Amino acid sequence: LKRAAQLVPAPCRWNSGLPMNIGVLFVPQQEAWVVERMGKFHRILEPGLNFLIPLLDRIRYVQSLKEIVINVPEQSAVTLDNVTLQIDGVLYLRVMDPYKASYGVEDPEYAVTQLAQTTMRSELGKLSLDRVFRERESLNASIVDAINQASDCWGIRCLRYEIKDIHVPPRVKESMQMQVEAERRKRATVLESEGTRESAINVAEGQKQAQILASEAEKAEQINKAAGEANAMLVKARAKAEAIQLLAAALAQQHGNAAASLSVAEQYVNAFSKIAKDSNTVLLPANTGDVTNMVAQALGIYTTLTKPQAVKTQDEMPPAHEDAHSPATEVLKAEQSSSS
Repeated sequence: LKRAAQLVPAPCRWNSGLPMNIGVLFVPQQEAWVVERMGKFHRILEPGLNFLIPLLDRIRYVQSLKEIVINVPEQSAVTLDNVTLQIDGVLYLRVMDPYKASYGVEDPEYAVTQLAQTTMRSELGKLSLDRVFRERESLNASIVDAINQASDCWGIRCLRYEIKDIHVPPRVKESMQMQVEAERRKRATVLESEGTRESAINVAEGQKQAQILASEAEKAEQINKAAGEANAMLVKARAKAEAIQLLAAALAQQHGNAAASLSVAEQYVNAFSKIAKDSNTVLLPANTGDVTNMVAQALGIYTTLTKPQAVKTQDEMPPAHEDAHSPATEVLKAEQSSSS
């Protein structure tokens, strides 16, 4: 039945009856009346008032100059990848030459419809299924060009052709849906992986910047600490130098040696009192209780170190008689008696 329906000619666009020649005729706008005189083409009546000779002139064809819309029936077509499609369309025509449209072809609309169907099948055979859906505009343009090349001698011009529906077999449709789902899953996976990659890159960049800032902060801290330690050492050195200067000035005064002996003795006694407090193992000299001997050794070391200064002082100053009963000797005797 479908094959038979495709072979049925398209309905002709003829009027119910041709106008009769009464001598005076009024042709409507956008219509062309083809007149024959004694069976031979005579002329084409223009819209408006026209005069004809009765019995000799006859109106043979009436052509409409308006744009005509023809529904192209559904038909089967095989694509380049051997997929059978059911496709239909809409054809837009206009009669450009009434003489050719009347005498060039028996039924111009049916001829153009069949030409559109055959051209559609041939153009679909050049494309794969995926390209059919992507290149519908180029397919429509190709069909219009093919129809215009063949219908030029018919006095008809195809303005445009539009594909209405493309019916795909059920199995092919399921495969296409599966392909679309797989493509969407692929895109989702790719987007997710790109997001993970961007996140990892951002985290790495953040860690890198944090390490750089931490190293710079540590570097600045070490620089500041070193500068502080250097300043502290300078301050301690200055303080120690001032203390040494003050001590030297004090020792240079009268009875300075006695004061130094007293200070050494006090330090020795304090150090001896702390023995065995920090540790159980202590190394002591044989003459630990001989305070006088230890003080004498310390004063001997001090005298040895200060001997050049003393020589210089003796050269500058006159010699003085030492007192047998000096204050230093008295201080040492008092400390020895107290320790015993």
